[in-house]
Amino acid sequence: MSRILVTGAAGLIGGEVCARLVAAGHDVTALVHRNPEVRSNSGAAVAVAQTVACDIRREKLGLEREVYDRLAHDHDLVIHCAATIRFDLTDEEYAAANTQGVAHVLALAQAGGAGLLQVSTAYVCGNRDGPIAEDDPLPHPGGFANGYEASKAAAERLVRAAEIDWAIARPGITLGDYETGRIRQFDAIYLAFKLIAEGRIRLVPAGREATLNFVPIDHVAGGIAALVENWDAAKGGTFHLVSSEPLPMVDFARGIGSVAGLHTPTLVDPEAFDAKQLPPLERRLHGRVSALYASYFQRDPRFDDSNLRRVTGLASRPADAAYLERLIGYCVEEGFLPTASVMAR
Repeated sequence: MSRILVTGAAGLIGGEVCARLVAAGHDVTALVHRNPEVRSNSGAAVAVAQTVACDIRREKLGLEREVYDRLAHDHDLVIHCAATIRFDLTDEEYAAANTQGVAHVLALAQAGGAGLLQVSTAYVCGNRDGPIAEDDPLPHPGGFANGYEASKAAAERLVRAAEIDWAIARPGITLGDYETGRIRQFDAIYLAFKLIAEGRIRLVPAGREATLNFVPIDHVAGGIAALVENWDAAKGGTFHLVSSEPLPMVDFARGIGSVAGLHTPTLVDPEAFDAKQLPPLERRLHGRVSALYASYFQRDPRFDDSNLRRVTGLASRPADAAYLERLIGYCVEEGFLPTASVMAR
């Protein structure tokens, strides 16, 4: 495999995947939307063969026919990273980006006979707790915590029905590098994390046994690159890119509070939590950010990654207190979270 097209190449996962593929000697075409810069998680520019701006929500990706045909026939594999990861959109917006977008990318792959590696999410398991195998059936349409999960599951169904070679990669909650905590951009769940750590959100509804499947970006991108290198064995498979040991919510709260200047959130029973009783500012912040991620603070899915280990030989590492400490340390180092001296002012 040498000619690879990566959608969402300017994103966090897409950029690091491009960096690893280029380093391995592959010819990579980067599909981007508004941001034309393809960068690794370190922030370094990636020397892709070409960058093409498109819109996956549109037929033929909004490209001129000549460009579309060239892309379709010049690549052996499409890695589809592009998606919206926001949790505050309408069902129509999720469908356009995450489901119809996949249909349009599938059409591109089919037009040229390329394979497709779909980047989904481990949380297509929906509201289930306990052991989750990679080959378990998807939940029924009403079994998801939010529209994001439902749209990614609908996309998986499209991929499985396609008459091309395909594989599906399912990352957990993707955060910073395992050894350093480094992350190229602070968004998604980092925003809720910031409000909690700064004490602007003090009460967090959380299940007693809830866990967070934090997985480092290097394992996610490394896993995707490894599936490319083992494509013949990966075809037709589904692969969890997850932590071997998720982080308990109680350890998450304790870990935040162990850092000087940061606040320990109070975890409360979701059944007893009433957002209307919060102070006005905290209530507004909870509604705008924290509530969007609330379901992840109340679940305990245990993702198995046997398929990934069998095909690639990769083993995930635990999302333990030491990893959380490195994540927080990097956030403080970069000024995303305050130091004790700043909080004291």
